[in-house]
Amino acid sequence: MRAERRRLIESIGALRHLLSKRRAFEVADQRRLNHEAKHRNRVEAAHDKALHRIHEERARQEASLNHQLNALDGERERQETQALALLRRHSIERALSGEHLTASQVNGIGNGLIRSLAAQGIRTAADFHNVSWDKAPNGKGGDVLYIHRTKGDKVHINGIGEHRGRPLLEWRQSALSRAEARAPHKLPPDERHRIAEIIDAERVRLRKELAEAPQTAETARAEAVRLRTEALDLLTTAAGQAARLAAVRRAEFDAMAERLLDLQSQLSAHVDTYGDVGRRVRRAQNRALRPIPQTSPLPGIPSPRTPGDAAARVSLTKVTDLTDSHPVPGVRASPGWLVPILYFCLTTVVGVGELGDNTAHPYLMIASRLVALTATAELLRLWLPRIRTRTAGPMPDGTGWQTSGVFLALTAAGMFEDEKSDVFGVACVVSVLAAVLFLAGTGSRIVKADDRAGKNPTSRNGAVS
Repeated sequence: MRAERRRLIESIGALRHLLSKRRAFEVADQRRLNHEAKHRNRVEAAHDKALHRIHEERARQEASLNHQLNALDGERERQETQALALLRRHSIERALSGEHLTASQVNGIGNGLIRSLAAQGIRTAADFHNVSWDKAPNGKGGDVLYIHRTKGDKVHINGIGEHRGRPLLEWRQSALSRAEARAPHKLPPDERHRIAEIIDAERVRLRKELAEAPQTAETARAEAVRLRTEALDLLTTAAGQAARLAAVRRAEFDAMAERLLDLQSQLSAHVDTYGDVGRRVRRAQNRALRPIPQTSPLPGIPSPRTPGDAAARVSLTKVTDLTDSHPVPGVRASPGWLVPILYFCLTTVVGVGELGDNTAHPYLMIASRLVALTATAELLRLWLPRIRTRTAGPMPDGTGWQTSGVFLALTAAGMFEDEKSDVFGVACVVSVLAAVLFLAGTGSRIVKADDRAGKNPTSRNGAVS
């Protein structure tokens, strides 16, 4: 009988060890689903962004092409004006280059000054464009006349002052007037025809690009759709393979859960038939008869096997502390409980009724510190596990009332010990209120514990249905 019971207990222990990995598996599978959803969202976001970019690019291209086509209407006149201005400038430059400076054309300038001007690069009317007065090159002698060369800086020629510089500039201006009068005022027909051909060719090119813009955008859109389809197909293939593997693993866990329930049924029946076989085996069989840890199923993922039917056949529950609340994932105890905890810690150190010149009775000094220490330890025992991630949950019902009752009780004790103020009546009222609150909180916790005990009946050997 001991050997058979040990075999059942060891088998149950091995299955429990294997089933303990199910929670990690479910968490990993949920993380996989989250990653798959995130990758799909990224693909869809990239696809939408690509379509938006293609649409904006097409609109920008069409707007630019239409603007260029509309600008071609005045482009012909602008190019003809530019070509005519260039033609007149070249004609004037050629005419000025043909006007050579001689002594007979400018009064007061002889052959010596002609040679001095030629030495500075001034031989024709095209070689200079203006004259002006400025300080002498050596800074002495006052202002002198400078001649501004067309291709260079200004130069000063000794012997050319105001009386000779003005006739020189007038000769240049008269040559410029004659050149402008002889310059052409219309473009030749062949040049106008060439400009018209350029404008027509540009218009044809822009219209062709405008007609090809929708096709180019459609090609880019088709490429974006193809990339999205390929990415989603890869994700779907990988997700399907991972889902099949997860379903197989989940079915294995469900089969192990059913097997564990069957073994617990056999162990419970063996205990009912043959009774107790010893203290060491009794402890092991009590551990083996604990209920199967339940793992919350993933939303939207049906289990390949349903262990619920098998669980209905056996009702085995471990005796637990019914005064504590079950952990509730995502719900933690409030940090505000630190306030009463710190108050009771302070009261443990300084006591009550001992501030100022008051001296409390030794019994009250000891009793108040013990009560504050007990309240601190109880609150820490209840609060610390409920702020952790794995064991998070709300504080038990009635704890607040109990804490308020202890706080008012300590306050009333301090008021009774106050010798200078007449607060005896108030202290009595506070004492009654403290007792009511403490008893109400204790009753609430007891009722809550009884409700939980009614929902989870326990027995030493378990009940087989």
